Amino acid sequence: MNAELCKRALEKVGDPNILVNIVSRRVRQLLAGSGSVSRPQVANAENMDVTDIALLEIAEGKLVWEFPDSEEPSAPAEKPRRRIRRA
Repeated sequence: MNAELCKRALEKVGDPNILVNIVSRRVRQLLAGSGSVSRPQVANAENMDVTDIALLEIAEGKLVWEFPDSEEPSAPAEKPRRRIRRA
């Protein structure tokens, strides 16, 4: 994992715990290997590790993530959902 990419991605996200979750989900998408979601959104990704690809996508603003509104109370049985979309 590239430390410089990690630092740049953290500047975009702000919270290291959230960054780990976003990178983890994107790595799973990249490793799935089928469909447009699993294609890297950055150029020259052939020689990069999937973790570095995910970090670079975040740092370059190629991914968009959303968080549930904390103002709305959710039902006790529901867990908040996080979605990651390509930009």
